[in-house]
Amino acid sequence: MNASHKELFAYVDGLGAAARQAAAAMAAAPTAAKDMALLALARRLRESGPALAKANGLDLKAAAAAGLDAPLIDRLKLGAKELATVALGCEQIAAMPDPVGEITGVKRRPSGISVGQMRVPLGVFGMIYESRPNVTIEAAALAIKSGNACILRGGSEALHSNLALAALVGQALTEAGLPATAVQLINTTDRAAVGRLITMPDYVDVIIPRGGKSLITRIMAEAKVPVIKHLDGNCHSYIDAEVDFQMALTVVLNAKTQKYSPCNATESLLVHAEQAGDFLPHIGALLAARDVEMRGCPRALALLGPLPGAKLAAATEADWSEEYLAPIISIKVVDSLDEAISHINRYGSHHTDAILTTNHGNAMRFLREVDSASVMINASTRFADGFEYGLGAEIGISTDKLHARGPVGLEGLTSMKWVVFGQGEVRQ
Repeated sequence: MNASHKELFAYVDGLGAAARQAAAAMAAAPTAAKDMALLALARRLRESGPALAKANGLDLKAAAAAGLDAPLIDRLKLGAKELATVALGCEQIAAMPDPVGEITGVKRRPSGISVGQMRVPLGVFGMIYESRPNVTIEAAALAIKSGNACILRGGSEALHSNLALAALVGQALTEAGLPATAVQLINTTDRAAVGRLITMPDYVDVIIPRGGKSLITRIMAEAKVPVIKHLDGNCHSYIDAEVDFQMALTVVLNAKTQKYSPCNATESLLVHAEQAGDFLPHIGALLAARDVEMRGCPRALALLGPLPGAKLAAATEADWSEEYLAPIISIKVVDSLDEAISHINRYGSHHTDAILTTNHGNAMRFLREVDSASVMINASTRFADGFEYGLGAEIGISTDKLHARGPVGLEGLTSMKWVVFGQGEVRQ
């Protein structure tokens, strides 16, 4: 290890030690203090527009000079609209019930003791994310309300914006009488800092990566602490044999085209053979009008082929697993609900999948048998989002099966411990 890495590792270790100490204070913090910090943060965000615009301008200028694509530069913007949104988010989280300390499931045992479970913070989480500086505030707000401490590492392209935002968080925590070190931002773009953060089990309880597949793959390979993550969002919409035709057209069109880049956009369309002859030409025309490329199985292509101006291609085996994040969709005709479920469980990413149907039995089977974090009936996959689920905000989406699954909000940043109430009982 060279001298510069020793210094860097000492810096990250220092953040970890401070976070661990702050986590104890946050776990014991009263709800009123946490809510005060969130409301103070919302106020400071609204008051600091000019200073934040100056910091954000440095990032935008550097991004343009570096030749970043327009969509990436757009994600970096921290204007009045974005600030208003994150400030409102802080206020909404402050208004939500505090999950910490909630005791549930208390049952009296024959021995006389009563046994239940209490919700408690995870402790310290590390979050590694890219592009959007608003994630700094979302992560901080959720950490504060859930009684955790966190160490944040944003993308290098947003460093000035994130440092300015993190400073406001520290000021808000101090104003509420809470430790400013409950939310810390790594102030270097050196990738070795990430390597250190994800290998500190003494200080960090869980890592949450939020970004592209390459980032998450690296974290999974190198982390020595648990990781809450999802790799892909290959989401499916399945058109059942019995379906409200117009509703299905509306929902699928929204699920694919409302926004192409999110991980909850539909990437694969499955259509039952009994509906394919009518449904595919109609949805194909709507998708073609939005310049969406359709990669289909032979039966799908035969039905889509006559559409004027449609971008069509034969689907390869790889297409069934692909997360496009673009105006492209794979389309397959299936002969049964069983085939649809089997296809989704084989090729899907266990993120979000939907059935469009009027058959209650088929809907219930789909809910039970599709192995995904979110499963939907007659709704757009674009709803798979913490805010839409009533979580206030989300720190990410998990396709894991242990602890958190799906959008991770306040409860996802807590765990349960057993509590026992007695009156002097002894075991016989």
